[in-house]
Amino acid sequence: MGKVKTEQIKRIAKELMDRFPEKFTNSFDDNKHQVDALTQGTTTRVRNQIAGYITSSYVAEEEVQTPTENSDEESEP
Repeated sequence: MGKVKTEQIKRIAKELMDRFPEKFTNSFDDNKHQVDALTQGTTTRVRNQIAGYITSSYVAEEEVQTPTENSDEESEP
């Protein structure tokens, strides 16, 4: 399908990241277990969607913080 997530998934994921930032990493499996422990009554599909959104957020954040080495090489004449 695509990368479109429902507003509910985004809201829950952002709330979990705000409340427990130290519990999440860029590993989907670790995040899946953390979401399972922190949420009550979510289905497997919803849990995986939340964990996936959190993982993609952390990966995107890391890419912004650490510039790629290739961009430095391309900018030099």
